[in-house]
Amino acid sequence: MAHIGIVDLQGGVVEHLAHLERLGVQAIRVRGASDLDNLAGLIIPGGESSCLTLLLRRYGLGEAIRERFAAGLKIWGTCAGAILVARRVDGEPAELALMDIDIRRNAFGSQLDSFARQAGIPVVSEHPLPLIFIRAPKIIRLGEGVRSLLNLDDYCAAAEDARTLVTTFHPELTPDPAFHRYFCHKCGLQTKTTATPESSTWQWNSWTRLAPIP
Repeated sequence: MAHIGIVDLQGGVVEHLAHLERLGVQAIRVRGASDLDNLAGLIIPGGESSCLTLLLRRYGLGEAIRERFAAGLKIWGTCAGAILVARRVDGEPAELALMDIDIRRNAFGSQLDSFARQAGIPVVSEHPLPLIFIRAPKIIRLGEGVRSLLNLDDYCAAAEDARTLVTTFHPELTPDPAFHRYFCHKCGLQTKTTATPESSTWQWNSWTRLAPIP
C-alpha cells in the first residue's frame, strides 16, 4: 500500500505526522534508504538545512532520495526542506537539486524576525490560510515548468512542478491540513473529507510554544 514518508532526521516530523493522520493517510518515518520503499510521496520537513544536509550524507539518504525521485517519487519540502530541494541556494549548488528554483536562505533575518500572516491560495484552499515563517527563505527564481502557488510582496513563497512542491513557510505548524491534503492528492492518494481546520481553538502565537526570549 502506498503511503507518505517523512524524513525523520531533524525538524518538524511529528507535526506532519499529525496532519496526515487527521487526513486518514498512512505515514511513516524515513530514517534510511529502505524506508523509501512503497512511498507515493516524501516530505522533507523544516528544521535546520545545514544540519539536515550533514545527516542526509551521514545516513546515505541524499543519494537514495535522488534515485527514487528520478524513478517518479513526489517530494514536498517545507522551509529547510525547500532549501534542500532547490537547484541553487545563495548562488551555490544545493544538496538534492531536484527542482529548478533558486532560493535565498534566511531572507528575512534572524530567528527574532520570524512572523505569521494569512494569504489566499485558491489552488490549495477555498479559504485564507495561516502561514508561519521561521528564519524563512525566499524563492527568487522559477525555472521552466515551475509555477508559483503564492507570491508575497517581492518574492515567491510556494511553488510546484509536476513532481515537486515547496513551501518556504510551515503548514505543519498551523491547524489547517490544506497543504497536506493538496500534496496527498498530488501523490494520487485519497484523504478524509471531514478533516477541517481547527482555527477556532488555535492562537496565532501558539507556534512559538510561548518560549521566553532571553
